[in-house]
Amino acid sequence: MCICVDCFWLDRCRTYHQVENQHGQPHLAAAPDFEPEDPRIHVSLRPLAESWGSEWDVRACGSFRADPGHWQRLRPGACLPR
Repeated sequence: MCICVDCFWLDRCRTYHQVENQHGQPHLAAAPDFEPEDPRIHVSLRPLAESWGSEWDVRACGSFRADPGHWQRLRPGACLPR
């Protein structure tokens, strides 16, 4: 799972904004203003019906600042993105 969901910078992060784009998810922020240091994105490929899909997860980041439950507080009642 993406570590971003428990990061203080989540709703201001430009990298997470790109992850949202990749997953086709609604954005937490229209114009994020925080550029994280050295995010490490793990990309997994998976077969779909007649093509391939990809899954992006940030697994490490030099700017990570723990804030457990941040995503859930921003989207109460919604399922965590996968």
